[in-house]
Amino acid sequence: MVVVVLYTVINPPITHTIWSEYRRLGAVDREWVPIEDIAPVMARSVVAAEDANFCLHWGFDVAAIRAAMQGGGARGGSTITQQVVKNVFLWQGRSWVRKALEAAITPAVEAVWTKRRIIEVYLNIAEMDEGVFGVEAAARKYFNVGPEALSARQAALIASVLPSPKTRSATNPSVSMRKRAVLIGDGAATILSDGRSGCFED
Repeated sequence: MVVVVLYTVINPPITHTIWSEYRRLGAVDREWVPIEDIAPVMARSVVAAEDANFCLHWGFDVAAIRAAMQGGGARGGSTITQQVVKNVFLWQGRSWVRKALEAAITPAVEAVWTKRRIIEVYLNIAEMDEGVFGVEAAARKYFNVGPEALSARQAALIASVLPSPKTRSATNPSVSMRKRAVLIGDGAATILSDGRSGCFED
């Protein structure tokens, strides 16, 4: 897939979700920022929140998928790579066609992109508030700082907004969000200490 190769060096200009929100809201807040200009704890926080075994799998976390199935679908089993594929190349929804395409493209992305590139794209396309895409826009909206200046607590709070950015706020977190942010912060420290962040760290 040519576009998969192109996006190793070219930043995705827009996604289906960003375009849909732009049409719905009339504007979106988004500015691409290279991973070198993002506080490392932010990357660790989203991995801890969404895909703690990101460095250990090739795009599909079999244990997480099994847990999701056993939980009756109450919890998601998608990896960060799958989320990137869905957002960059496909569309939202639960159709079998989209799932089949996602299953086909995910290994290609894992084969061609580095893990660091996958995280970089994720941090720049994920919706982190209504109409707010990427960590640069989120850091400035929530905490009035650049993404390079995010503290561990701020990063954990932004990560705790995922995967429901339209109903959660990093600056007005619910009790459950605050508890989740603490767990995310602990998880981010753990994957640093045990080496599970090594594939996307410098």
